[in-house]
Amino acid sequence: MNALLRTLAATSSLFVLCAARPATAAYLWHSVRVGGGGFAPGIVFSTAQKDLAYLRTDIGGLYRWDVAGKAWVPLQDAFAESNYFGVESVAPDPRDPKVVYAAVGMYHRGPAALIRSPDRGTTWQIFPTAFRMGGNEDGRGLGERLAVDPNDTSILYFGSRHDGLQRSGDRGRTWAKVAAFPVAGRGAPAHGSTHAGISFVIFDPASGRAGSRTRVLFAGVADEQGRGVYRSNDAGESWAPLPQQPQGLLPVQAQLDVRAVLYVTYANGPGPNGIGEGAVHRFDSRTDEWSEITPDKASTRPPGGYMGLSLDRQLPGALVVATVNRWRPGDTIWRTLDDGRTWRSLAQLSERDTQHVPFLKWGGAEPEFGHWMSGVAIDPFDSRRIAYTTGATVYVTRDLRQGDAGRSMQWQPWVEGIEETAVIALASPPSGAPLLSGFGDISGFTHEQLDASPARMWVTPTFNNTVFLDFAALAPHVLVRAGTPRVPRGNDTKDAAAFAWSDNQGRTWLPLRPPGASDRSGGTAITVTADGAAFVVMTPTPAITRDRGATWTETRGLPQNLRVIADRKDPRLLYAVDFARALIHVSNDGGASFTAPATRGLPHAIQDDRPTRVDTPWPLLAAPDRSGDLWFVSRAGLFHSTDQGQSFSRVPSDVDVAVLGFGKAPPGRAYPALYAIGSRGELHAIWRSDDAGVTWLRVNDDQHEYGRRYRVIAGDPRIFGRVYVGTDGRGIVYGDIARDN
Repeated sequence: MNALLRTLAATSSLFVLCAARPATAAYLWHSVRVGGGGFAPGIVFSTAQKDLAYLRTDIGGLYRWDVAGKAWVPLQDAFAESNYFGVESVAPDPRDPKVVYAAVGMYHRGPAALIRSPDRGTTWQIFPTAFRMGGNEDGRGLGERLAVDPNDTSILYFGSRHDGLQRSGDRGRTWAKVAAFPVAGRGAPAHGSTHAGISFVIFDPASGRAGSRTRVLFAGVADEQGRGVYRSNDAGESWAPLPQQPQGLLPVQAQLDVRAVLYVTYANGPGPNGIGEGAVHRFDSRTDEWSEITPDKASTRPPGGYMGLSLDRQLPGALVVATVNRWRPGDTIWRTLDDGRTWRSLAQLSERDTQHVPFLKWGGAEPEFGHWMSGVAIDPFDSRRIAYTTGATVYVTRDLRQGDAGRSMQWQPWVEGIEETAVIALASPPSGAPLLSGFGDISGFTHEQLDASPARMWVTPTFNNTVFLDFAALAPHVLVRAGTPRVPRGNDTKDAAAFAWSDNQGRTWLPLRPPGASDRSGGTAITVTADGAAFVVMTPTPAITRDRGATWTETRGLPQNLRVIADRKDPRLLYAVDFARALIHVSNDGGASFTAPATRGLPHAIQDDRPTRVDTPWPLLAAPDRSGDLWFVSRAGLFHSTDQGQSFSRVPSDVDVAVLGFGKAPPGRAYPALYAIGSRGELHAIWRSDDAGVTWLRVNDDQHEYGRRYRVIAGDPRIFGRVYVGTDGRGIVYGDIARDN
């Protein structure tokens, strides 16, 4: 794309390029339902329209609650820029409910932008910014950094992480640094670190009138250098720290009520982890008096701080605050009706109905109340309704007044339409459940239905990240997986195995503990032979078991640190690619021993094709329903062998394939359809080939880009045209051919 087209793409809401596009198949796209699954740092209700809410996530983009459809609507699926899926802040226009703004930028090393929508997020204008953001960095749970002047909505402020306070006078199109703000910003951070920067910006609407600039503003700084809350009394032209303010902690969130009372939560770090202390204070801006109103000041209080904060707009003096990093006995939401003189903990009154999102129990009897609860919001139009976000879900209830009376509160996951997960492994077996998945943070699932949250998470063992997943091609009820084990709290390590197997397609699991494999690494692959009789684990010298882990023997003839894959038809055949020597090692005795016949046709230098990350799809694959049929995905092209890897031929493809998968053969053809994540020129997309990789058809379109954050791919062996794609932030999406085309 030339410079002109880049400019058009950056400033237009149409997402249409004036250049030739490749042929695109007519596909319908859907999400495989899990329900939430990731961290949503902030939730904001519109003050201009009832039942309008926005949810910002750290890697999955922005969502809007659609009250008519009773579901959250993802608003950025048409975005092609990956970094824009980390949402730093969201700001609904306080006067026009159709207008919404968001600050987007996942990591400071990538591009950032202010995006503006005139139609509640259906279309967007994109204004790239010079200042960088960190929507998935430490400090992402701080307050809303982006704010719209309620009296002159052409004016926006943004509290940046690295470049001080920024102001726009043209509805976010251009920005300039507020030179008078006392904290100029620390500049670009060192690699691997970040800055919290300015944690919130708040206007006092009563200090202005419609059409003029609001005169009183507050801004918090959550960096150690310059930490504190600052105020301007002249529409941002000058600033000073609030007098006599609390010291020693960082102001992380704040809200202002109709009496001009500012409430502030404090922590000793930007979070979401690493917080051990905290407090809550109120500041009467008319008298400049501070009061500490921390709910729990006992010397025996558990470690942790405070972050989430919301005022009850119908009841002045009523608010809620959420603890953060109070791992034992767990986080809670505190509620006060009297300006913080007395508080009630809501966790003890709360019951959570997760029957439609059962994974939230993590294999236990009850789901936790929550952790990383940085987003808390009381509906400004309905004091009964309150929502809060966690590291895995969003909960909502209309029982807040029940809690005020000390009665039970019933919460439900508020996640219909939200799929905000990173998917690491996918498989679609030829029988049984249509899909198997390995996730980051939430282990994995057997998907009996695509439109319902799975009945159970993969546990015993439970993995934080399921990195490898395989099924026996001729006995697809036999599964193996590997990953990073999730050690239960209390340092109980009985569940901390890094490998597991199942003989009922993942409904139940048993741990595997091969000798020489670390239970904590999560970086060792596992495979299963086509008949399900043997498992091979990639210890330094691969080890094989034929008795479900009771005994293990080392394979013979393989160099160390090679990874084995199984033939998809012949149980005796296994393969391993030797990147250093550009050849394929072959076992004809079920993995007991390997030989290395000369391999022809592969590039001489394939060292760069070896994945450097354990969660990167492997480049050597065996085709389904065929013996000796191998594919090798190389930077030099796509290579195919039909003789057990003795010889490869380069496929004359015009798509640079990065990840390859297989599906049901096209009608009238015998060879499986191929699916790929790959690029044609500058277009990174999802592709299908019906002629063994020679020609490719794009199967996603410009409205289903998903930030081009594609990680893994699998075709369905039972439905021609169906393809499953694991994304990094938008969960699993799948496409079907639009049958009326």
